[in-house]
Amino acid sequence: MAVAAVAIRSAFPTAASAAAPALRPAFLGVARAAASSRRRRILLSAWPVAAMSSSSSSSAAAAAHKAGAWYAVPDLSLRDHRFAVPLDHSSPSPSSPTITVFAREVVAAGKEDLPLPYLLFLQGGPGFESPRPTEASGWMKKACEEYRVVLLDQRGTGLSTPLTTSSLSQITSAAEQVEYLKHFRADSIVKDAEFIRLHLVPDAKPWTVLGQSYGGFCAVTYLSFAPEGLKSVLLTGGLPPLGSACTADTVYRACFKQVQQQNEKYYARYPQDIQVIHELVRYLNESEGGGVSLPSGGRLTPKMLQCLGLSGLGSGGGFERLHYLFERVWDPILVPGAKKTISYYFLKEFERWLGFDQNPLYALLHESIYCQGSPSKWSAHKIGSECESLFDPIKAIKEGRPVYFTGEMVFPCIFDEIHALRPLKETAHMLAHKEDWPPLYDVNVLNNNKVPVAAAVYYEDMYVNFNIAKETASQIAGIRLWITNEYMHSGIRDGGSHVFDHLMGLLNGKKPLF
Repeated sequence: MAVAAVAIRSAFPTAASAAAPALRPAFLGVARAAASSRRRRILLSAWPVAAMSSSSSSSAAAAAHKAGAWYAVPDLSLRDHRFAVPLDHSSPSPSSPTITVFAREVVAAGKEDLPLPYLLFLQGGPGFESPRPTEASGWMKKACEEYRVVLLDQRGTGLSTPLTTSSLSQITSAAEQVEYLKHFRADSIVKDAEFIRLHLVPDAKPWTVLGQSYGGFCAVTYLSFAPEGLKSVLLTGGLPPLGSACTADTVYRACFKQVQQQNEKYYARYPQDIQVIHELVRYLNESEGGGVSLPSGGRLTPKMLQCLGLSGLGSGGGFERLHYLFERVWDPILVPGAKKTISYYFLKEFERWLGFDQNPLYALLHESIYCQGSPSKWSAHKIGSECESLFDPIKAIKEGRPVYFTGEMVFPCIFDEIHALRPLKETAHMLAHKEDWPPLYDVNVLNNNKVPVAAAVYYEDMYVNFNIAKETASQIAGIRLWITNEYMHSGIRDGGSHVFDHLMGLLNGKKPLF
């Protein structure tokens, strides 16, 4: 039974009156003239769009942006865009390295030439590409009734110079990999978005941004450093912690408590799985080396098995999928006396569930999304040791308790046990101890926000803690909240058009305050 939905708002003016923040070190370069002497300016990196009115810059702009032809999926028209952007926006020059950033424009079929406003979608992650539409459905179908939707593959993902275990191997030292990877956080993603807006949107008008999960974190960075590019912002499960230094310890202390609750709910629904998982953990622990080989060359250990909670405990349908996975854990005994073995099906599915080998950015940069001028120092591992007795799988078996899965946490052991990540172990260690991360948020700017913001906050969110999200919301002037436990963290995916429609209602006044 869902808790009553709560709408919370501080009165905000229209997007046209959005004030720009003061000069920030992370965003230097192209200035956008202030509308009045009372408005402050934000300076963006000196990208090729700095003088787009000149004929010389027209050719530069054409080189920086290449648009493809329209093509179709059922009820939608799509067009691909590729942009050449600086790897490091803070020092753009003709000789500086560039990367390709990919975005897909989506409109309802037949609306290709209509003057629709733009909506940028920022995917969750870090390290995951934008959705690949196969038809008009869900929130995207609803959004395309009024918008041109821009699906951005955030830098390093999808078709945006993807950083994979193989492509990263071209950078031969861990120190050089760290120097490269430091440019793939939210601050750089926002600069890419502004680059795209100035090239793509007619008259460089502000656009609406929809941020899911980590995409919401990026949207709050956008609000902090480039609000003049925003008409409005929608957040779904994406309100980040705003504390100074590194907030990872605070996040994981809260998340371990929520993960415990999700485990309790899972085993209440599927109590028969307690013995199934006990048997599996015992088998792994008694195997040579404390685990078994995975198809890709890694190892499945009791600790790695617990990582299934990342996908299984916090999203819609996750409990069911996790239960059905354990139905196939053992091979059948075809010959009397044959040795009991874990099925290839289960081992392959385990690798598919984690997906770290295909999306190494998630593992490498996950804790850094909480860092501003301070290292994470393997925060999840450190905080997990504080509740080790509760999450120790061997101790749980001995005491007859359920084996608890972990949640959205990246542990050092995955760089030992996942074969494709082993070459990145030193890089991961250096990133965990990197101190000079630049700011991601400006609380003073958020306190004076003028951009309309509506956010869905999920009461039982395992990934973005409810209390931390509420605290952040209190720092964003004018935000309207929809608090509900009708959906889990994946509500934008699971709820059809309902979540998107509800948030739009908050922005356009169709939803009452009380």
